[in-house]
Amino acid sequence: MSSEEIRLAAGTADVTVQPGNGCRLGSLRVDGVELLRQGERYGSFPMVPWCGRTREGRFRNGGIRHQLPVNSPPHAIHGTARDAAWKTARVSATEAVFTYDLTDPWPYPGRVTQVVELTEDALTLRLAIETYGDSFPAQAGWHPWFNRHLGDGRNGDGGNGDDGVRVAFDAAWQEQRGDDHLPTGTRIDPTPSPWDDCFGMPDGVNVTLTWPGTLELTVASREQWVVVYDEPAEAVCVEPQTGPPDGLNTLPRLVTPVDPLETATTWSWRRL
Repeated sequence: MSSEEIRLAAGTADVTVQPGNGCRLGSLRVDGVELLRQGERYGSFPMVPWCGRTREGRFRNGGIRHQLPVNSPPHAIHGTARDAAWKTARVSATEAVFTYDLTDPWPYPGRVTQVVELTEDALTLRLAIETYGDSFPAQAGWHPWFNRHLGDGRNGDGGNGDDGVRVAFDAAWQEQRGDDHLPTGTRIDPTPSPWDDCFGMPDGVNVTLTWPGTLELTVASREQWVVVYDEPAEAVCVEPQTGPPDGLNTLPRLVTPVDPLETATTWSWRRL
């Protein structure tokens, strides 16, 4: 794994991207405060060419059945690109472009492009999936690990005795989760936290994370699906994506030679 890091800066915000480590964001700091959980498997990584769990690693493309590696038994999880080295295509002070060519174990050749753009008060991420040949179903999204507490306070808090980040959103429904962690196909009214669940937002993803007295950050996307995972003690995950878990089977988005899959998310913040 390459240790190369690409750093972008705008005002008092800076972000680092690790193309050799799945093109994940290794750091996002505002006023010198780290927002992302640190560690090789954390930060924020693109989920592509599928998001969340694919049931038993199996999916169909028309009449053709495919088997993916079961990397989170009994399912395949979070795509292949997070474990791959990406190429750096272009870098400026505030924007960088990265590419990854789809290959085994994904059965269809294609290219993924991620664009990272930073301003003083927002970070925009864009993903595009193109095919080099046959059409295929795919998904794309992001899996950020936001620190539950900001700062370096002891006893697990952010230094001010706070209770950590507050997550707020207004979802139209929640995908009922089965014992296998996959949606059952039934939509229910949103339940209280803790969550490892997919929510539907027909008007677009809009989730606010508030660290009292410090920062408010909004995760937004035109997509209508978001997974919220707040069970860990150290972090919360807010994952905008183009379909629900197991969407390769239940709600496939087809990538064709004339119609790539394109999606974006913007994280904007304000000081409190």
